[in-house]
Amino acid sequence: MSQEIYLNHPTFGLLYRLCVIENNQELFTTLYAQRLFFKVTMDKQKTIFEPISRSEARLLVENRLRQIRRLGDWDVYQPLNDIYTKIFK
Repeated sequence: MSQEIYLNHPTFGLLYRLCVIENNQELFTTLYAQRLFFKVTMDKQKTIFEPISRSEARLLVENRLRQIRRLGDWDVYQPLNDIYTKIFK
């Protein structure tokens, strides 16, 4: 079962979700180049795209990986770790 989630940015086009950060916050990157990163906050009225640096995005993914590892959710950990390795290493 595929867990891929996409979102359309008004300027940069299709974005690909890397991971959930917190409730209502997710980390997205541009689909093809994976050079621009956005922390996206969604609520009932609006969606806020906050551009962040590559190093900030990397830190968010590392923190999420640590959190998932502590919870022992290996089914979620491994795919996110693969994404982390592909994009940030």
